[in-house]
Amino acid sequence: MGNFLAGKVVAITGAGRGIGRAVALAAAAEAARVVVNDYGVAVDGASPTSEIAEGVVKEIVAAGGEAVAVADDISTMAGGQRVVDVALDAYGRLDGVVCVAGILRERMLFNMTEEEWDAVVATHLKGTFTVFRAASVVMREQRAGTLIGFTSGNHQGSVSQANYSAAKGGIISLVRSAALGLHKYGVSANAVAPVARTRMSAGVPVALAEIGEPEDVAPLVVYLLSDAASREGITGQVYTVAGAKIAVWAQPREARAVYASGGGWTVEGIAESLPGSVGVDPMPLLERVREMERAAGRGERPNAQ
Repeated sequence: MGNFLAGKVVAITGAGRGIGRAVALAAAAEAARVVVNDYGVAVDGASPTSEIAEGVVKEIVAAGGEAVAVADDISTMAGGQRVVDVALDAYGRLDGVVCVAGILRERMLFNMTEEEWDAVVATHLKGTFTVFRAASVVMREQRAGTLIGFTSGNHQGSVSQANYSAAKGGIISLVRSAALGLHKYGVSANAVAPVARTRMSAGVPVALAEIGEPEDVAPLVVYLLSDAASREGITGQVYTVAGAKIAVWAQPREARAVYASGGGWTVEGIAESLPGSVGVDPMPLLERVREMERAAGRGERPNAQ
């Protein structure tokens, strides 16, 4: 075992399988005491069982670490609070939370039901909020702590997962808001966008050029939870991990602007000025979708670069 997180208490949601489990095991291996949260559901959010979280706790304890399980549903305020309360009750403090929990309800936008939208947004986005909200109270008082949300490259958009993409984009904005609001209390907030082989990625209909395993994601998360990352002032960032690659996403900013002369805009003025002076910002994903559609038309398996 290492000591990168010695003395720290870390709570991880969705820690029963896949990336969450890999993060929990890696944090424990670096001497963190771990709260393993997992509602124990299938990919679509059905059939919860507490045995999933308890199984990871047994793995950590068998390896000489310390961990406790909490199987609450973090899409509720009570569930998010419970994760934090378990950490405080068991270990007396909370130094980091990592929100990995998620489900999928894939459907084209024109076929998506309200329940399919609500369930995905509740687990991903609200589930990150409920834990962040409860943890931030503790971390503000401690004047130290780390919040980590899990997003996806699909925050740029998705052909058949509008609910998932919207939730993942919301998590980025939530992380940036937390970074802005909590920095004066010594609390950092960052997001990780993994590309790894998991239950949720198994149904991706394209061959991904860059993809890794859940264990490839864990070291970055451990680093972001550490004092080393805090000393570097890392906050408000979005990192992609795909196998051997780590990348940081650009912060949002305006690309170009034009101002009306002599007052406000008219429709005619916009029609004359917008195309040439402001134009559009190219959407790389749209061209990828078009190429995938062309490849499908040729009977080929599309590749995602």
